[in-house]
Amino acid sequence: MSAATAGWGTQLDQVTRRWVTDAIRQPWGLGVAIVQPVIWIVLFGNVFQSVAQVPGFGHDDYLTFLVPGILMMTVLYSGAWAGTGFIEDIRSGVMDRLLSSPVSRSALVLGQLVQQLMICVVQGVMVLAIGALAGAHYSGGAVGMAVALGASVLLAAAFCSVSAAVALLARDQTALIGISTIVVLPATFVSTALMPAQLLPDWVATAAKLNPLTWATSVAQTAMSPDVDWGLVATRSLWLTALAAAVAWWSLRAMRSYQRSL
Repeated sequence: MSAATAGWGTQLDQVTRRWVTDAIRQPWGLGVAIVQPVIWIVLFGNVFQSVAQVPGFGHDDYLTFLVPGILMMTVLYSGAWAGTGFIEDIRSGVMDRLLSSPVSRSALVLGQLVQQLMICVVQGVMVLAIGALAGAHYSGGAVGMAVALGASVLLAAAFCSVSAAVALLARDQTALIGISTIVVLPATFVSTALMPAQLLPDWVATAAKLNPLTWATSVAQTAMSPDVDWGLVATRSLWLTALAAAVAWWSLRAMRSYQRSL
């Protein structure tokens, strides 16, 4: 079936298959993405292990507290580089050929997003498995882990879309790397991914409340705890969904902006 006669769903499937095939042909990327959280769990888990003894920490085991944060950090960093594929297409001329075809512009953007989210799910499962092997405890069971993975997908969707929009607007790998670094490093440390809010400086704790990484981490931490706060899960999940939808819309606008500039 040609792009001219294919429905939107078929076009989305074809674009997604193209990105998935490309990822399979370069398995080192996923390999590095899996090795990275292993290093983080071992490094941060040992360096900050004694934090659990600090009065007011509020958790019995630092590793169990840490794994949800590592899960979100992993998909955050992967999402920040999602736009690299678009820049490669722009450089090689593939993007211009695609835009001269009848393929839906939304399918071009969302197909790449779907592929990135598939990778994030694989990463998330691996992070939870590695955390369990390292000694973390997930009192929330299978439901808690599923909720945590769902929150990680929403967070990844938001940052993948940001990266795609920046790539389409900047059209430069150096600019994407610089902007991504500026975003992900503050997002990591001005959050509750590595430290509970009560142990953070007041201004950091206040800023962390507005950080999507904190929202997703909070959902995962409570979902995998013995006493789940479903109200928190619902509200933070809604915030993440709204953010992901808004940024996905921006990435679609960026694609149309790129096409108009040709």
